[in-house]
Amino acid sequence: MNEENNIIEETVVVEEEEVVEKKPDGINALAILSYIGILFLIPLLAAKEDEFAQYHAKQGMVLFIFSLAGIFIGVIPILGWVLAPFIFLFIVILAILGIINVLKGEKKEIPVIGKYAHKIKV
Repeated sequence: MNEENNIIEETVVVEEEEVVEKKPDGINALAILSYIGILFLIPLLAAKEDEFAQYHAKQGMVLFIFSLAGIFIGVIPILGWVLAPFIFLFIVILAILGIINVLKGEKKEIPVIGKYAHKIKV
């Protein structure tokens, strides 16, 4: 018997994963500011040439706009008072996820609202 006949080829099916770009030169401290309220303006205006900081600043801008919407919803009597704490908890969780992405050096969308950041042209 020939050894080539004994070799069994395996086909590995790899699930499609979200493409995540990584920043090669480490962590950008300005990008962390993007997820802390209105401080997204600092990297948006100060680091125009840094693609990584701009990406996260746009994500932070969308998160900030979402938090403003949460404030307006919170003003609505009864329904808003019930929904507002959940909205703001969701905002805090998304901000933490965004900061974790920055610390990992990844350009990865924050869940649910991150897809709207791609539409922003600054």
